[in-house]
Amino acid sequence: MTRLALRPGDPADLLIRGARLFDPTEGLDVTADLLVRGGEVAQIADAILPGDGVRVVEARGCTVLPGLVDPHVHLRVPGQEYKEDCATGSAAAARGGYTTILSMPNTDPAIDTGATLEAALERAAADAVVQVGFLAALSVGRAGEQLVEMRDLAERGAAGFTDDGSPVPSARLMRRALQYARPLGLPLALHEEEPSLTKGGHMHEGAVSAALGIGGWPGLAETLMVARDVRLAELEQAHIHLQHLSVRASVEEVARARERGVRVSAEATPHHLVLTDDVVRSLDANYKMNPPLATEDDRRALIEGLRSGAIDCIATDHAPHAIHEKEVPFEEAAFGVTGLETALPVIMEELVEPGHLPLDVVVRAMTEGPAAAFGLERPALRVGAPANLAVWDLGLTWTAGERGWASRSANSCFTGMRMRGACQLTVAGGIVAHEDRVERPVGVA
Repeated sequence: MTRLALRPGDPADLLIRGARLFDPTEGLDVTADLLVRGGEVAQIADAILPGDGVRVVEARGCTVLPGLVDPHVHLRVPGQEYKEDCATGSAAAARGGYTTILSMPNTDPAIDTGATLEAALERAAADAVVQVGFLAALSVGRAGEQLVEMRDLAERGAAGFTDDGSPVPSARLMRRALQYARPLGLPLALHEEEPSLTKGGHMHEGAVSAALGIGGWPGLAETLMVARDVRLAELEQAHIHLQHLSVRASVEEVARARERGVRVSAEATPHHLVLTDDVVRSLDANYKMNPPLATEDDRRALIEGLRSGAIDCIATDHAPHAIHEKEVPFEEAAFGVTGLETALPVIMEELVEPGHLPLDVVVRAMTEGPAAAFGLERPALRVGAPANLAVWDLGLTWTAGERGWASRSANSCFTGMRMRGACQLTVAGGIVAHEDRVERPVGVA
């Protein structure tokens, strides 16, 4: 069973008064009070009396959402703490309304042994303010040659297996991994990239890369591996989770696989949902990520994939880097951007507010979808459930980066963009993880 680590703290006793309570999976959309007692949701009703020792949070005009779940985060623990660690990464998550995050194993050393996994969980238990789990590497050293001891890692609490940051080139090794993972009940989370096609690529291959003279990365490199792996998963009747899809053809492969009954879940990132390769004309290395930003047609396909259910998760792929790794020529820069603090606000501004996606689809894809994909308890606004929730002012607009970052790194591709929605309070695992009562400027509705 997946182990989630959280720094000890006092269970919350809070009365959140007068907010809109919105949990589409529970069929809940009401304006009411919500009482948290001893770190659990104790009551949902009108005009609740707080009782002794309960702090009242006036939340009229705000919306309470279930805590967000991110299945794809890089906390850089162990070995790369100069970029991020459990304390700073979880603080960024709490600021973005997340109550559960899963961290990737492309660390130094890779999380490919039981001892390394245990050490990472211990770090999270000491430092993390939200619930943190870890995926283990799929292959030893993430080298794509030898499987890790999957049963041992599963028994120690791994949330799944991935060589994220690197594909698994060998179809034979992938098939064996699926055969071992199926009885363990854990998914393989797959970075889909055919490396012989992406060699020398720094951005999406197309009109913009040709105009800039930058090495292109064909979308086919992703889709070929998606097609291979859904067929292998179908053969072995095992569960795969496809990470950060970026092009239309990949979404179409997933949709066809779902129609055949293949156990496949899939994610898209906020940056792929709202940006295209056209922004790379600026040569700002904060627009360099893996997979690269693609075309407007691909972006629209990802949005439609969320609407149709072909894509059931929104994940940030929060990938912090130090300044010296990004402030270099575009081709020399590291791949990856941060995203925990801006995920829901940029989607609210760019997709929900203009009517491209309804809020219920977004909330499901940031709570129910990731929890189901990795067998986690879904955060719920339900009496008796652990308090994993966030209070949002969804109408408040702000500028990304204007108040600094909770993350140790500042390589956001959204810096300077208008955001919509500010997280006012986050309760994770029954403990207050973040509180920042951002006030609207005078005269702002």
